[in-house]
Amino acid sequence: MRLLLVEDEKRMAQALCEILRLEKYEVDHFANGIEGLAAIESNIYDIVILDVMLPGMNGYEIAKLARQKGIRTPILMLTAKAELDDKVTGLDSGADDYLTKPFMTKELLARLRALGRRNINTSDGTLTYGDISLDTNTSTLSCIRNGQSVRLSEKEYRILEYLISNNKQILTREQLAVKIWGFESEAEYNNVEVYMSFTRKKLVFVGAKTEIKAVRGIGYELRCDDV
Repeated sequence: MRLLLVEDEKRMAQALCEILRLEKYEVDHFANGIEGLAAIESNIYDIVILDVMLPGMNGYEIAKLARQKGIRTPILMLTAKAELDDKVTGLDSGADDYLTKPFMTKELLARLRALGRRNINTSDGTLTYGDISLDTNTSTLSCIRNGQSVRLSEKEYRILEYLISNNKQILTREQLAVKIWGFESEAEYNNVEVYMSFTRKKLVFVGAKTEIKAVRGIGYELRCDDV
């Protein structure tokens, strides 16, 4: 799961990034509100952790603009302000949850898990499309028709998770590269091609009719004749 942290307090940001990476989250960090909004608009993140007081643009403005542009990514707002009116403002701006500093690490992680489940939109942590299901807890791909299953590698899992979660969209190679490898990665588009090939072979292995189709000059989309 890829998270975006928008936080200008250097020590806080460093500590959070370390904690989240230890919990196996992929984390990108920005300290400026304008850069943070641009990152949110890339629509590659599973959850956004957003501070309120930021240089360039505050968290309330960022959340409001993101929602106006149709970004549905869950937002957890962090702030030192504990007053009820501030919480209401954050939620009305588009945040899904609100955590007041200082906070306990266990509470932060619990809230992230809750938002992650909400984003997956299933009660059992399983994503489905066409005749396939993806267990987000074990990274296992299964064919619903025949029960055949296979364990996916990390990159294969993330590619298929992204495609299923955006199954009515064509995802560009750039979106996939940034989603899977991150903004600061030097991964090239041929990395996307290689892992896309691996993922397609796993779909064939389980006997699925669902396919990953290349859209010439644009990117990829998930298709199934039965959907």
